[in-house]
Amino acid sequence: MKTASHNYRSTALAAVLILAPAIASAQQACTTYTVKDGDTLGSIAQAAYGSYDYQMIFNANRDALAQNPNSLPAGLQLILPCEDGRLTPDSELSAVIERESARQEANRKKSNVYEPPLKFVTSNDWAPFTDESLTGGGIFVRMATTAMQRGGNDRDYTVAYVDHWMSHIETLLPSGAFDVSIAWEAPDCSKLDMLGEFSVRMCTEFDFSLPIYETAYAFNTLADSKYANARSFSDYAGARICRPDAWPISDLEVQGLVEPLVSYVHPKSPLDCARMLLDGEVDLYSIEAETSASNFKELNAGDRVSTNPALATFISYHFITAKSNPRGRVYIAMLNRGITEMRESGEWYDILATGLAEYNKLSQ
Repeated sequence: MKTASHNYRSTALAAVLILAPAIASAQQACTTYTVKDGDTLGSIAQAAYGSYDYQMIFNANRDALAQNPNSLPAGLQLILPCEDGRLTPDSELSAVIERESARQEANRKKSNVYEPPLKFVTSNDWAPFTDESLTGGGIFVRMATTAMQRGGNDRDYTVAYVDHWMSHIETLLPSGAFDVSIAWEAPDCSKLDMLGEFSVRMCTEFDFSLPIYETAYAFNTLADSKYANARSFSDYAGARICRPDAWPISDLEVQGLVEPLVSYVHPKSPLDCARMLLDGEVDLYSIEAETSASNFKELNAGDRVSTNPALATFISYHFITAKSNPRGRVYIAMLNRGITEMRESGEWYDILATGLAEYNKLSQ
């Protein structure tokens, strides 16, 4: 999920979208592409999809790219998914989900030992990831509930929506009212000396599952802003940066973007940030590329905004439990088993692709 003034892990990989001077050959969606010298994820996405948003390419090639998406070795084979998320023209979305669900049902063995349902808590209004109006409650909720039925797990669960993210951290997890929150960023805890108070607290008071999703955080300015041509994070000195309340800034903290070098504004929602940028109340709006694109589309303002092609950070999302929960690490281990099986079977990608396809259809 997110975190108020600050939270969220931050692998903080910069310059993922650096533009290549040119690429020698055109790429097409629904194919496999061989990386050439000078290629970047952004340049490959531009050639294949007409946009520098490479998130779909990253999703389909996570294992090959997770270590260093900034540096693509020549000869690397990348799957370029179809525009609707299918990996190949003859594949079908949800096929793996159906197969794995059927297999699980066939192998289901109920334990005679009663164990209380694991209690998940999440929040609305974070489409396509968590929202009651979406199938299964959104992509991240589907991943959590599916993980509870994979990897040898067969545990009942409940999911509640409490629409105040910070209450998850301040009260609901520490008190034991809920066991797991869906979903938060794990700060880069190896850099505690660079993190703010909230991020340090996340490192010391909570346990994190394996990553369930990695996404690029884009940097948006008005097209005529002096910050539009930034090519290093230090170029943002003096900027007023908007991240919504309950979204991370730890990815920026480890890049040295801390007060008073910059100032932060934390309104309630992402759409508030988009409006503030358009009204000139902030200089920079940084959030998941999918979210910002949706915001500016809703406000019919895409032509007024410039997305920096040279700077991005990577954020990974996780399920979390409070260290004070005596069963918390048991729950994390269960979820990790399920996540691992979902990754290996391809069900993780299928849940992600079907969730994004649903969201894109609703947004049209």
